[in-house]
Order: sequence, then C-alpha cells, then structure tokens
Amino acid sequence: MLSAKRNTAIFFKILLIIGFGYFFWLMLKITLEYIPFNPEASFLMIKQTEAIERPEYLTFFYTHVYTSIFVLFSGFLAILRKDFGLKNFHRNMGKVYIFLILICAAPSGIYMGIFANGGILSKISFVILGFLWWFSTFKAYQLARQKKFKEHKQWMWRSFAFTLSAITLRMWKVIIVYLFHPNPMDVYQIIAWLGWTPNILIIEYLITKKHI
Repeated sequence: MLSAKRNTAIFFKILLIIGFGYFFWLMLKITLEYIPFNPEASFLMIKQTEAIERPEYLTFFYTHVYTSIFVLFSGFLAILRKDFGLKNFHRNMGKVYIFLILICAAPSGIYMGIFANGGILSKISFVILGFLWWFSTFKAYQLARQKKFKEHKQWMWRSFAFTLSAITLRMWKVIIVYLFHPNPMDVYQIIAWLGWTPNILIIEYLITKKHI
C-alpha cells in the first residue's frame, strides 16, 4: 500500500516536471520574441500609445519580461526543494527567485497593471496580483530569515501560485477563446482574474488540508 502511494507520488511529480517544462518552453519562446529590443514586437503592437507617450513603459515592460522567465525557472527549482548534489542549490535558487520578484518582476508588473488592457476591472486585478505577488514573496523571505521554515514553505507556494499566473492566464485565454469566441476586451477582463485566483485558492486549500 505504501509502495503504491509512493509510486503515485513519484508519477505525479514526474508529470508535474514534464508539464512545467512544456509550458516553460512556451513562455521562453514568448520571451525570445522580444530579443532584440523591438517596440513593435508581439504584445507591444497593441501598446503603442503607452510605448510612445510614456518612455518609461518600455523599460518596465522589458524588465518584467526578461526577469519573469528567470523567476519561473528559479521558482520551480526552489519549490522542488532539492539540491541536486550542489551545495546550497535550493537556498541559492530561492534567493534568486525572491530577489528578482521583489526588485524587478513584481514592481514592473504593478506598473504595467495600471495600463492593462480590458478597462478598470483588468487594471485592478493586475495591480492586486502584483501587490500580492510582492507581499507573499517578501513574507516567504522574512520567514526564512526567522528560520520558520514550515511557514516559509507555505508562503513560497503562495508566491509561486502568483508566479504561475503567467502560464495559467494564457491557458485560460486559449480555452475561453476556443469555446466562446468573446470580444477581445472581454477576454482580458476575464483572464485578468481567472489567471491567478484559482491558483491561490488551490494553494490555500492544500495548506488548509496540511498537504503543504
């Protein structure tokens, strides 16, 4: 019985790694669209007003795009809680993850949220997401410094739930557009909230049930 449970856990862990690897590759391809700098590439095509009227917008945008891919990667490695034979690997990945979010990814995300497509509802959602992302990451850092590692782990999972919104937002967009063909602005309003709220609700459920 124990062996079956262990094998199931291993299976799901492998599935998780493969799934993350696939979606990480998709996110990497999106990131590479913005190398080299091109203010008319991909998403920026519909943000020309901001790009032209607000010179700082592109700085925040590229900061967010370029750091977020490393946040995804380092966060996943930190969440695995493995050193892979390298001294302090887990700890160092956690440091990279936390530093990039607190200094670069979350602040730039909050700024971009102010100019999000989809009207006021989308803007509110992305700004809230940015603040929650920053706060949960800071809380995880604070608890690690206090050596409260159980609570640190829980807050890291909360933080990573918000990090994964970069992936889940795009997943929901594909599903909604395929099934319902809504107006593009309506899509933004829906996925702005759907991209992160289920993530954090799932994590809170797992924490409540003591699975994390």
